[in-house]
Amino acid sequence: MPNVGAPELIVILVIALIVLGPKRLPEVGRSVGKGMREFRESLAGNDEQHDDDAADDRDASPRQ
Repeated sequence: MPNVGAPELIVILVIALIVLGPKRLPEVGRSVGKGMREFRESLAGNDEQHDDDAADDRDASPRQ
């Protein structure tokens, strides 16, 4: 996978500025950031939920 450096990021930002315009660009940035944050939280939540389920299964198993 090719590395994305500073020149590539600048080109992407300039294209986004031209396509979206200066008024919508901050709104789109916030939306993308919020989506990434929710995605990370959902991944972390699934791991915690899975761990809790495994602990509940161990507690519910009969002991000899």
